[in-house]
Amino acid sequence: MGNVYASATEGGQRGDSAQRSGTDRTLSSGAATIDCPDVGDQLAFVPDEARSEVDGELAALDQQIAEAYQRLQESTQAMQQDSGFADSAIMNPLKEKRAATIERIAIAIDRVGDRPQGIEDLAACEFRASGNQTGEWQDQNGDQNGDNQDGQGNQDGQDGQDQGDGQGDDQGGQEDQQSGNGGQAGNGPVAGDFADITTVQPNAQFPSPENNASRGTFATSCGVNANGLFNSDNVIVAPGVSNGAHHFHDYVGNQSNDAFASNDDLAAAQTSCVDQGDRSSYFWPVLRLQNGAQEQDAQSPGGGIEGNAGEIVTPSQVTMTFVGNPRGQVVAMPKLLRIITGDAKAFVNGNANVNASWSCTGFEDRQLKDKYPLCPQGSDVVRTFRFQSCWDGRNIDSANHRTHVAFADAAGNCANDFQAIPQLVQRIVYDVDAPSLQDGGRTVPLFAVDSFPEQLHKPVTDHGDFINVFDEDLMREMVDCINTGRQCGAGSSNGEDPGNSPAPTPDPPSGGTDEPTADPTVTPGDDETPEPSDSPSSPPSSLPSTQAPDPASTPPTKEPVEAEPKAYTSPPATQRAESAASPTDDADGQAGGAATADEGNGNGNGDVSVPQTEPQAVTGDLADTGTQLWPAGIGAVLLIAGFLMLRRIRQASR
Repeated sequence: MGNVYASATEGGQRGDSAQRSGTDRTLSSGAATIDCPDVGDQLAFVPDEARSEVDGELAALDQQIAEAYQRLQESTQAMQQDSGFADSAIMNPLKEKRAATIERIAIAIDRVGDRPQGIEDLAACEFRASGNQTGEWQDQNGDQNGDNQDGQGNQDGQDGQDQGDGQGDDQGGQEDQQSGNGGQAGNGPVAGDFADITTVQPNAQFPSPENNASRGTFATSCGVNANGLFNSDNVIVAPGVSNGAHHFHDYVGNQSNDAFASNDDLAAAQTSCVDQGDRSSYFWPVLRLQNGAQEQDAQSPGGGIEGNAGEIVTPSQVTMTFVGNPRGQVVAMPKLLRIITGDAKAFVNGNANVNASWSCTGFEDRQLKDKYPLCPQGSDVVRTFRFQSCWDGRNIDSANHRTHVAFADAAGNCANDFQAIPQLVQRIVYDVDAPSLQDGGRTVPLFAVDSFPEQLHKPVTDHGDFINVFDEDLMREMVDCINTGRQCGAGSSNGEDPGNSPAPTPDPPSGGTDEPTADPTVTPGDDETPEPSDSPSSPPSSLPSTQAPDPASTPPTKEPVEAEPKAYTSPPATQRAESAASPTDDADGQAGGAATADEGNGNGNGDVSVPQTEPQAVTGDLADTGTQLWPAGIGAVLLIAGFLMLRRIRQASR
């Protein structure tokens, strides 16, 4: 086990060096974190009968690390006064707790299968340099921005090719200007976690498709989590365990995803997706501004008390597209397939499973893995996940949540008899300004994703999660669309690249640089719970037409247009007729009982006059009702005339 008082070069991160710049000083808790072996990643097989118990124990291991890290953060003074405090009060108790928990895991598996070998050796943890040193430390790896970075950007599984070396070399050494560990909660980010995107060389590469490639795309539009559906659970990794993630997630799509959601719960849930046949769950760690804001979770597990602090940023755009394979056809994903891409513990686990990419609009041929991007004015932050696209053909999950799926190789081949499935590509855009590194984000705040507390909000820890809850018919439609080279889905528009709508009051896109990877066309639809709008609003006049196409020209989808969230162009008359339209209206796009544009005259305000088919009661003032009295008046005159005539006849007869 490493000594917290040792030089930062001892146990440093994968060869990164940190040099002491002053006289003999100690490495304080602010410059260290806790590195524990990932037991779950070592479990290649867990019998189904033991899965629930093992998942609970793995979650307990995460909780133990979080508590030890919090103790470390609170013990700077004690460690300075007592050189043995860290070992006796933090690391040794942690090892004992982990050993007992790991033994329970081994017993649970041994009870119904073969006892896993070697996991007992994973109990011990060590201190390691965080890279977040204060002014008494000078980080020396600034000339290696992009170290361990995937030079192939968004290409499947080609991480760690180090083609990004030497990029953003002006960022090193600035973190010493920040106090503490950086960030609002004191555990990151720091200036050294950022890189100027304009200094990064183009590095995004994609396999060249062959003649029999599946070239189509299928887009689903599920909003941007504008309704604020968050929790710090993870039903994939820690089912049945509250706060199993120790950080907050954004959720779109399935609205019933929490730690306790069963497969039946997920299948029966409401969805924020335009196409109600997509009840899939899409979730990722929230992005926060380190601006001092007190969010709803400021004093909650998974939030502020675990170092995840600051204002949660709602994405301005979320695009979710399923694409094909460059070598051949794809097969349908099985219902309830789970996929995790990236590694939430990559800062201590290493970069083997790092997969999230960071870039800026207008610069998406340049992708970062281990740095957050500093985007120029007028350019937005872009966060991209390309999920695993090969499946073992049998399992919807695996013990370590990885071995049942895999990335294709550089040419697009699936190894080990795995089958190619539609590949989910998530593109999340944020309207956030480049932070002011020179003053530690005091002028313009730093930003970072939520993480396990000991992972220090490093960008390499970014990850995405997906649970397939597509209707089987819609999944078959997706596969057919992709294999036949078409562009389909509720997120598609006019046959162009699919997209997703911006936030309810979007700012017009800024910056005039064409993006190397085409900026997806935006279609109406953003609010998280699809509802008809009584008074749909038009987009700002400055919003380009490609950002908000006319819904009338949008290809029909499986569900009616009325199921879309708030639209950003004036919808067709069928969408404006009645507020009673709902996501369960007729599948031909007509709301039940709503008039079409030919059934009346529009009033120019989006209302439609529907012809009256029933007699209407007459009401009104005297001028209105007087027209009904004249028949009675004539009758009275005739009656008087008849009376006078009868009287004359009688007089004449006398």
